[in-house]
Amino acid sequence: MPYPAKLLNPDESVALDLNPHWWYFAESVSSFAVSGILWLFVFGQDDRKSYLTYPIGVIALATLVWVIVRYLKWRTTYFVITSDRLIYRNGVIGKSGIEIPLERVNNVNFKQGIFERIIGAGDLLIESGGEDGQQRFSDVSHPDRVQNLIHTQMEENQKRSFRVNVTGGNDVATQLEKLEGLRDRGSISAEEFESQKRRLLES
Repeated sequence: MPYPAKLLNPDESVALDLNPHWWYFAESVSSFAVSGILWLFVFGQDDRKSYLTYPIGVIALATLVWVIVRYLKWRTTYFVITSDRLIYRNGVIGKSGIEIPLERVNNVNFKQGIFERIIGAGDLLIESGGEDGQQRFSDVSHPDRVQNLIHTQMEENQKRSFRVNVTGGNDVATQLEKLEGLRDRGSISAEEFESQKRRLLES
């Protein structure tokens, strides 16, 4: 189920829309598999072991409910990167979420163990300005690629903000300083820098 378009701002576009990695189901599915196999084994025995059938059956049913609940949570958990912000939203009935404007993101790191690298899962650590500080997002698919995409969107957001500021007629010296910063970080080429610089000086 994609992230609801009605929750996007005007002129905001979605660059990435993720549900948690399938590893999110590991505990619930493995518990259901073990209890289900054990129940089938006990069910096939003679009457002397039939007293175990019902308790193990109840456990198997409980783990099945756990799997269903996890699936509903998975369907309603979103990690979204847009042209303006990062969005994390979850909840089946009650909703909660985190929104981080791209311009407030200070650092993006990812963490993967050996097994997580094999299955393509991991954690993202996002540091941002404000009270929240560092946020950890678990069970992210291919966190290294997501990290690169966040950096790309941050650069594009900076370019758009710069163009808007230039059009709005902000202080030329301030805009030249921002423009030099974009060039030094490699967000724009030397040719783009010279072109934007001429436009500023001629305005």
